[in-house]
Parts: sequence; structure tokens; C-alpha cells
Amino acid sequence: MTRLLAVFLFALCPSLFAAKPNIIVIMADDLGYGDVGCYGATQLKTPNIDKLAAEGLRFTSGYCSASTCTPTRVSFLSGTYAFRIPGSGIAPPNGPAIVKPGTETIASLMKKAGYATAVIGKWHLGLGDPKPDWNSELKPGPLEIGFDHCHLLPTTNDRVPQVYVHDHRVLNLDPKDPLWVGDKAPDENHPTGITHRDTLRMNWTHGHNQTIHNGIGRIGFYTGGHAARFRDEDLGDEWVRRSNAWIEAHQKEPFFLFFASHDIHVPRMPHERFQGKTTLGFRGDAIVEFDWCVGELMKTLDRLKLAENTLILLCSDNGPVLDDGYADGAVEKLGSHEPAGPYSGGKYSVLEGGTRTPFITRWPGRIKPGVSDEVVCTVDLAASCAALTGVALPENACLDSFNMLPALLGESGAKGRDHLLQQDNNGNNLGLRMGDWKLVRMKNKGASKAVVTKKKRDDADGVHRLYHLPDDAAEQKDVSAEQPERLKAMIAKMDEIIAAPSRK
Repeated sequence: MTRLLAVFLFALCPSLFAAKPNIIVIMADDLGYGDVGCYGATQLKTPNIDKLAAEGLRFTSGYCSASTCTPTRVSFLSGTYAFRIPGSGIAPPNGPAIVKPGTETIASLMKKAGYATAVIGKWHLGLGDPKPDWNSELKPGPLEIGFDHCHLLPTTNDRVPQVYVHDHRVLNLDPKDPLWVGDKAPDENHPTGITHRDTLRMNWTHGHNQTIHNGIGRIGFYTGGHAARFRDEDLGDEWVRRSNAWIEAHQKEPFFLFFASHDIHVPRMPHERFQGKTTLGFRGDAIVEFDWCVGELMKTLDRLKLAENTLILLCSDNGPVLDDGYADGAVEKLGSHEPAGPYSGGKYSVLEGGTRTPFITRWPGRIKPGVSDEVVCTVDLAASCAALTGVALPENACLDSFNMLPALLGESGAKGRDHLLQQDNNGNNLGLRMGDWKLVRMKNKGASKAVVTKKKRDDADGVHRLYHLPDDAAEQKDVSAEQPERLKAMIAKMDEIIAAPSRK
């Protein structure tokens, strides 16, 4: 069904689209399992996310597929574990498009179903080929893999450049002030977070000390493009404003929106009206800002009378981190707050805290409010949304995406995944959950700087560790020596998944 035909049929008979709801995926950045009220946070308030959960289904075993942003976004879009896709580690400022044209994505599947499609917010999946041409058309990018429209933070905000990309071009770029982005300083007099550290309004703790923008050091170098540059404080407002306008423009046809928040990633610099709203420093304030963004989208759906026919899925791209390169008070002001909830690990880690995050679905009238213990994952959204909208998956597409639609909708007797592979940034370390059991393969050893729990954990020397999650949610006691047959079977299963994907 073409988009034009979809619009025409909607005008004639809106009820035809009752089985094809609008779909909004809201993805937070670095939000931990314990960072919001409905998952146990008591040191800050998240009323809008809590309302979403109260009106929908809150998952206790909802996962992203990787413990850093780029690979989770790769797998979410492509329905394929990121370690199978070259170049899917954390994307550099001048990185090329990782998800190549011709790849079937959740956006291209929704487009086949007659949906208008947009991504608004953080991208961090590379642009262009072999690298971005910042002063011309930035393609390939989102519009070449199924999105009709994009309004983006092109990388991630601790990396340069601090500009918006609107469809194929940098927004408000003055040709007389071209934008240059590089890996090395353009000249010896270029101000950096090292040479001009005394000018910074947010100090760095490691890295993040190259080009300075808005009084904050970044990774990478850039010059020019001054009319196109944004303030960190305005990002949340920008995503909400652009998303609300796009929803309003497409309210008479089914739409798919990927709302990719930058909150609560570093540098954490929420709008002034949120600063100081919590006792947890800018990290807590950024969570409150993200919650506000969720509420603003919900208000728009209510105002346009779209809420009853809109499926919202809220998730995070990985687990929490405190000091991720800036001195923003996240460590000193943590208090009794537990960002990963009962789990150990966090961002960069394949322990549960790295990939088990808030995960909520809401569709009034279709999803019965409640709590689900079924295992679901962001990698499954491609196959699940395809099933919801009646689009067939090609054999060679979305290789690791399972149709979890019945579980996502909370249908009676629905089962989630019976196994789930989790990876760190480059897939060197892996986790495999099967039922109540978790296998961890640690090829890269050493403590993760992102372990944000106060719990102590077993640091055995073996490459493989086995945990029984019901008794040991924090993965503190390796029981591989007590369970040799189970260990052997789970290692074999992990190797099988790595060698050959198989869609359920």
C-alpha cells in the first residue's frame, strides 16, 4: 500500500486503520533500570513515565541488545545483532553511514505498510560514504534506509559537531562559514579543553578535552558553521518541538516516529528550567527533562485525539553510567540512588545492568495495564512491528529479530524470548540469558568504569561465568563449577547464535 493510497483510504474510512496504530519508539540514552519511579527510584520523580507504565505494560525483563549506543541503535533499526554488521562500534565524528542503503530496517518495513516515517533526535550511526560532507548533501543517511524525514543530532553530543542535520543538510549552515570536522587540530592555536581548561564551565575527567563548544570540551575537532551551532540546554525542547509538529502534520495517516532522546548522555546540560530540580546533580536533572519530553508527546497525542490508536514503546539504548568523562556531580551527588536498580554493571558491561533497562509499552484499549516478566528486546521491534502492520519479512532481513508482538501487547499466554544474546560495544564480551540462567563470556577483562552499583561482584579469572538470576540478580556468584553440563550447553548455544542467526 503506498503512502498516497493510505492517506486516501484514511480520509474515506479511518476505521480501516484501527489495526494499524501509530507507533512511537521513545529511546532514552544511558537510562538505567533504577532511574525512574516506576522501577523503584525514590530520589527523583518521573510522573510522566510512571503514568505511561500505569496505563500500559511495564516489563521487568526488557533489554536493549548492547551496552553502548551505536550498536543498540544498529540492531534496533536492522533487527540484526550489531556484531554481525561491520563498523558498528561507537561511531566517530566523521564516521560513514553504518546501516547501508538496501538494508531492510524497521523504518523501511513501516514505509511498506503505508506509514509516514521519521527519526528525530540523536542519530550516532554515521552519515555519508566514505565520510560526511558537512557542507553538502549528507547521504546516505536515514532517508536512504526508510525514513521520510529526519531532524538529527548527527553524532552524540560529547562528539563534534554541535549542529542539527535536517533531512540531507546541516540546518542554518552559512556557505560563507563552512563547517570543517577533523580528527586532528586544524592548527596549533586551536583552543581545546587542555589548552583552555580554565575557560570551561564543565570540567572533563577523562577525554572530552578537544574542541570547546558552549564552554564544554568535546571529542574531535571542528571549526566554522557558527550560525548552525546549538546550545546543549536546548536539545530536549528541540526534539519535542520538531516531533510535535511532525505528528500534527501526519495525524491523518498512520505514522512511525523514532524519538531518539539525547538525555541522559554526557555532557549533561539540561535546560535551565530543569537545573537543580533534583538532588542528584545534572544527571538527575536530565532524567527529569527526559520525563518532561515523554509527557509533552503524550499531551500532543491527547490533544489530537490520537492516544487511543497509538502504540508507544519506551526503552533505553543501554544501562547507566556516572562519570563518563565530565565532572558533573553524578558521582558525588549519587546518595542512595541506585541507577541500575538491583543489578550490577552498567554502560559498557554485559552484566544485567548494562542491557536490562526500563521497557514500557502502552496502547490504550489494546494493552491491559500491568507488569510482565517476559523477556523482550529492542532488536525484536522490527519483526514485531512488521507483524503488527502485516508486512512480510524478507528471508535475508532482520536476522535476529523475533516476533514478540503478543508479549509486547500483553496477550494472555504470550511468551517472550527463550534466549537473548547481549554484547558490549564491539561484541568482544557477550552475555546469554536463557530462562533463569545467564552466561557471561569475558574476553576483555578489567573492571568496567561504568559499574554504578554498590554491590560487590565475583571477579573470577575464567572466560566464562554462569549465574542463576533468581537467586543472584546482581551476578555476584559464579556457579559454573557447580553446573558443568548447563555451562557446556549454554556455551554451545552462544557459539551457535554467533555462527548463524535464526529468526523464530
